[in-house]
Amino acid sequence: MLMAIQFIVLLVFILIGARLGSLGIGLAGGAGVIVLALTGLDVHPMPYLNCADELAENCSVADAGIPWDVIGIIMTVIMCIATMQAAGGLEMLVETTEKLLRKNPKRITFYAPIVAYLMTFFCGTGHVAFSSLPVIAEVAKETNIAPKKPLSISVVASQVSIAASPVAAAMIAMSGVVEPMGVSYPKLVLISFIITFIGTMVGAFVSNLLGADDLNEYPEYRERKEKGLIKMRGEGVYEYDRGPAKASIAIFAVALLLVILYALAISKNAAGEALLLSDPPLDRNSAIMTFMMAAGMIMVFVCKVNVDEITSQATFRGGMSAAACVLGVAWVGNTFVQAYTSEIKEAAGGIVQAHPWVLAIVIFFASALLYSQGATTKALMPAAAEIVGSGGAATLVASFPAVTGLFILPTYPTSVAAVEFDDTGTTKIGKYVFNHPFIVPGTVTVFVSVAVGFLVANVLI
Repeated sequence: MLMAIQFIVLLVFILIGARLGSLGIGLAGGAGVIVLALTGLDVHPMPYLNCADELAENCSVADAGIPWDVIGIIMTVIMCIATMQAAGGLEMLVETTEKLLRKNPKRITFYAPIVAYLMTFFCGTGHVAFSSLPVIAEVAKETNIAPKKPLSISVVASQVSIAASPVAAAMIAMSGVVEPMGVSYPKLVLISFIITFIGTMVGAFVSNLLGADDLNEYPEYRERKEKGLIKMRGEGVYEYDRGPAKASIAIFAVALLLVILYALAISKNAAGEALLLSDPPLDRNSAIMTFMMAAGMIMVFVCKVNVDEITSQATFRGGMSAAACVLGVAWVGNTFVQAYTSEIKEAAGGIVQAHPWVLAIVIFFASALLYSQGATTKALMPAAAEIVGSGGAATLVASFPAVTGLFILPTYPTSVAAVEFDDTGTTKIGKYVFNHPFIVPGTVTVFVSVAVGFLVANVLI
């Protein structure tokens, strides 16, 4: 009975946060932690000793309610990306994106999500999609294509790609779960890239079929056009120094490569032996955080970036806001999950063993509430690993794309931005919350990614 009440408390505060949107999600999560503490749950923001009795040998280190490693990776990657943006690197990538889309405007519903996917894969954060969304909306509008088609699947692609990016917090957290089960970091990245990219392309195909092809067939567009609310801005004007911009991209690329190589060197084989470094100076989480900060520092010197401008970049504001949201919502979610891990395993163990795909469904809906791929991975995947057992690595890897269901509730910053950038009115949130343009292509993308994942993972693992 008490567990049910506490679960309702969890849902209520997460829904309050979803209603508030933006930073309100984190604030509501913190308020929910207070209520859960008052109902008797242990609330620990830091790791602590969990002792069965007074004997030291019966103590174990319990996880913190706040996923500090996930937040740390998000913050450090954002710091580096924001420095690259201040140097003009992100603007150069957006300019390249616009040139590509304008060369193939009729195929924008397929090319736009590819660009969004690869930018997120490269940068490790979906917040880089902010810069390309206005370009996508403008090119679609000029081509007389409803912007909702490429915008919706591009937003989804930027979220799903997190489950494949080698520097994303979710990927690092997931590798820590499946590596002891014999799945190396490089193999996890490879499988995740294959299945999520295939899923994204199928999602793009479905998005292209939704609604009329001709923009003039949409009444909301005609109405806004008659009122003079539609503006044709034309090709974008980009003002940046190409030298520092190229250098910042190159520095980030080298840092990304070093992260991958280092992670490969400290990865372990099926026997639990390190491939190259048996006693690494840095663990994987520490490596990615320090490498990203070091790359940002090098950009400041080489590209002569004004450090005061870094915090004013859109990626910095959006990324740090996301980290703050994760702090609150993950804390309240982890508090509940950690308190009832054994009950959850007992209730779900038999079902998941008989029907592995059920795990993906649970993770999919949980990710919408936890508001973060990294927080979802950190909160649920360790428990899922205990449920499926040592032979269930393929099930975990196949279900991994399900942590990207952030589009279910249209409150995520990139979803909100897509609606705002589309002045034709075709990208809109319906009266009943869930009837929005992201839900169908997003669900198809995740469904296909998971389905292909069960095929690929069982072959490669």
